[in-house]
Amino acid sequence: MTAGKRILITGAGSGFGRDAALRLAERGHQVIAAAENRPQMTELTREADRRGVALQVENLDVTSALHRRQAHTWDVDVLFNNAAVGEMGPLSEIPLELLRQVFEVNVFGHLALAQGFARQMAGRGSGRIVWLSSIAGLTTNPYLGPYCASKYAIESIAQAMHDELKPLGVQVCTINPGPYRTGFNDRMGDALRVWFDREKSFSAEHFTTDLGVEVRLADDYHEMTGESQRDPEEIVGLFVKVAEEESGLFRNFLPADRIDEVKRQQAAIWDLRQ
Repeated sequence: MTAGKRILITGAGSGFGRDAALRLAERGHQVIAAAENRPQMTELTREADRRGVALQVENLDVTSALHRRQAHTWDVDVLFNNAAVGEMGPLSEIPLELLRQVFEVNVFGHLALAQGFARQMAGRGSGRIVWLSSIAGLTTNPYLGPYCASKYAIESIAQAMHDELKPLGVQVCTINPGPYRTGFNDRMGDALRVWFDREKSFSAEHFTTDLGVEVRLADDYHEMTGESQRDPEEIVGLFVKVAEEESGLFRNFLPADRIDEVKRQQAAIWDLRQ
């Protein structure tokens, strides 16, 4: 393991971020675990105490300029832009305010956060910015358009920042998980019934997404199936690897057995017909 680093993880109140924050703290790093709300902060603190590890737990809503200014007072070696929200459903019908909120969190809030840290890192000639992208940033599926669009934006931002900041000594990379069992995909499905009205919809009655989520739009309720979602442990290990390594790949994708499939889907776009 490399010498202990100072690491900020947004969205550390649940999912990959929570487990990675605790794991990295156990490995001797100075981890700032940023959570959106007080209940998450309380649970994180309790779990860190239970494990006997030092964890700096902070409140950080990436869409808040006030919160970002506070975060920029922290001197970090590695920034994980990990927090995310998701919406699913037909793009021809989704309320635009929901789509805007996805971009405010996943894209604009994190870009504003990254800008402040990029300036600090460039000033000292070192540092790493890690964007949590997704398989949804590399492939698009029906009814996942709202979420995919935000992750595609992250891919472009990360690639441009990589090329712009590399000469200044700052590394930029992505982590691209496939379908993992963190509850995120299920919550994204839960959000659908807040606005989707089957009586007024003209969309397909049934679809299966690439995130392992099945939704029957013709029903009064939706049903989530998680058979294809995997144990998130290997993604937590990938967070650790990316945080600790001195160099590595720009794109870090798991599960590895989906890589060829993703590349085939990307290639097939060139021959897509109307």
